[in-house]
Amino acid sequence: MSDSPVSTHDPKGGESTDGPSAQQQKQMESAYANMKRKMAMQEIGKKIKHKIMVLSGKGGVGKSTVSTGLALSLAQQGHTVGILDIDITGPNVPKMMGLDGKRLHVEQGRIHPAQGHLGVKVISMAFLLEDEDTPVVWRGPIKLGAIQQFIGDVEWGELDYLVIDFPPGTSDEPLTVAQSLPDIDGMVIVTTPQDVALLDSRKSITFSESLKVPVLGVVENMSGYTISGTTSPEVSLEIAGPGGKKHKVTSDKDGNFNVTLDIFKQGGGKSTANEFGVPFLGELPFDPGFVRGGDDGVHRIVSEPEGASAIAFAKVVEAIKSQIGTSEGQGLEII
Repeated sequence: MSDSPVSTHDPKGGESTDGPSAQQQKQMESAYANMKRKMAMQEIGKKIKHKIMVLSGKGGVGKSTVSTGLALSLAQQGHTVGILDIDITGPNVPKMMGLDGKRLHVEQGRIHPAQGHLGVKVISMAFLLEDEDTPVVWRGPIKLGAIQQFIGDVEWGELDYLVIDFPPGTSDEPLTVAQSLPDIDGMVIVTTPQDVALLDSRKSITFSESLKVPVLGVVENMSGYTISGTTSPEVSLEIAGPGGKKHKVTSDKDGNFNVTLDIFKQGGGKSTANEFGVPFLGELPFDPGFVRGGDDGVHRIVSEPEGASAIAFAKVVEAIKSQIGTSEGQGLEII
């Protein structure tokens, strides 16, 4: 038997070639890599018990703050948690998680997440940028390929929860994740009380129907700003709020009082949830500490684990758990 390479004959009479061309080899390698990645996605789906997508119809509603807050609140309760920051062009999660300037560890072709506060694992485009001021200008196919790589090539290990933080709007990113990651529990829609944000949150709820991923519920962020103070015991006060609204409050026997001011109206998130027949998960306060914490890399839940914001997040997490519990075993259809 000859040990010479197998030759292919050109039926048009051209010269025979030995083996595939460089272009064919590249195509085969790409197809093999994609097959391995799809298999890895299925395996990852089995190792992660619950997957939660966090979306908002518009920017500026504090979606990344909510995503990190949910992850940290779950970790506080003893769960193993990861955050997948899908916002390719504006990744903020690493900064909020105290991981600014970190780089990812790659071993044997697998990407290992960075670990932030409370042991939360984090994957983000920010880890791959040499300069945080460098814009990421990618067309759709490259961007979506990166998302698939973030899912299929990451060594998440065993997780109780994976929180997936998306860019604002209803674009290709959530569609790619829904098609790539099996058994997604559902979406959390983040809004603020003002009408413009509520209008866009309605689009997100409708968008979920096209993905056939259920809405776990609506979270109203920046719901109100609470003022606390001290005066004489059992004294009635009148405090002027936004728009000239008067708030009457009475101090307790120790002279302490607090009142919540509606910075961006109130109740819009709940009314939107009721209108579309989806759960309302709760309200999160307007807390300037989130701004400082985001800049300093120390989340409010970490700096004040028993504060009002941490308590509010814990209530939202319990509401999400309740919704996941009611949907278990239904077998979500991923298109």
